[in-house]
Amino acid sequence: MNRFPEKQTAITGIGMSEISRGASKSALGLTIDAALAAIEDAGLSRDDIDGMATWPGDRGDGTGMSDVGIPALQDALRLELGWYSNASETAGQFGALFNAIGAIAAGYCRHVLLFRTMYEASARKTGFVNALNKPGDRVFGPFQWFAPYHAYAPVFQQAPMFNLYAHRSGMTDEQRAWIAVTQRKNAGLNPNAVFRDPITVDDFLASPVLCTPARLLDCDVHIDGSTAIILSHVDAAKETAHPVTRIEAVGCSMRYRNSWVQLEPFDIQCQPKVAKDMFNRTDLTIDDVDMGQLYNGFSFHTINWLENLGVCERYGAKDFIDGGHNIALDGAFPINTDGGAMSAGRMHAYGQVHEAVTQLRGDAGARQVPNDPKVAVMTTAGGPLAGAFMLVRD
Repeated sequence: MNRFPEKQTAITGIGMSEISRGASKSALGLTIDAALAAIEDAGLSRDDIDGMATWPGDRGDGTGMSDVGIPALQDALRLELGWYSNASETAGQFGALFNAIGAIAAGYCRHVLLFRTMYEASARKTGFVNALNKPGDRVFGPFQWFAPYHAYAPVFQQAPMFNLYAHRSGMTDEQRAWIAVTQRKNAGLNPNAVFRDPITVDDFLASPVLCTPARLLDCDVHIDGSTAIILSHVDAAKETAHPVTRIEAVGCSMRYRNSWVQLEPFDIQCQPKVAKDMFNRTDLTIDDVDMGQLYNGFSFHTINWLENLGVCERYGAKDFIDGGHNIALDGAFPINTDGGAMSAGRMHAYGQVHEAVTQLRGDAGARQVPNDPKVAVMTTAGGPLAGAFMLVRD
């Protein structure tokens, strides 16, 4: 077996359902649409799919955060699987992909269907729901430390990390605004984005503060939709319909204390060792990367990743993003070229994987990054959870 088994895998197919703020189909219906689109895009049939993975699996809690699991989709598509996995206790949202790499390397399967489905926009129209917990719930695990303070929403739970970062870095609201402004500009070129109207720095500053320093326009947007990805053994990938987009390296370190409130270093989250692990598995460096599809559940996640990947120095992101030129489509390091979770819609980074493959194929149309990009890096983040991987077009 190759020392780094991810190098034997490639993303061969991508699919996306309708993305909206009020779906015309059920969550399962959207997932079926995305899955069939991905299988067709790879030039495969349902009979070729012998593995399936998702994160975090069907929660069945009415929040819309994860309403579809593997059993429902497998039955709907009548798939015969040699392997499947869903679990929430992974190194971030890409845990499903990391598990699938291992299954392919072990020979359990050759073509894995990965999917992520969100139905939060519709769920939020029916009452108080949250992706983590809500008043009246009996709260378990790490979030029991937030419940006494009525900190039910992620923005309240992560704001202390962001506040410490803002204090240590000296980043101003005006500088941070360029994350939201630039990504909204990209979304304006993406027909699937839910928010496409341009915004200005003044619009950002006029948006309400939810929990210091996070503003409304620092946050991702809840949607109804599904994204599916086909991960294949690289030998099988050579037989599919598109140029091979191979996974070059992954980082899924949990070399930190697994705690939302006791994490060190608190202000930059658990990203640095994840990035180090990824770069230790490849000869490529950050200078070889043509774009970053960087997690942006909140703008601070993206800011942290710019520094922790080495795009700029520690606490130097404020100068790198100021004005938006460096992170624009034609900038030194384009980011979130489809608008990301803050404008295209919250897909827990799987929408951005779809975008990375689209860009590396040269199929992004008006938002295409110039100069024939060949290397992209994808990331997820949030407190003690993080993951990263590098995708290369051979």
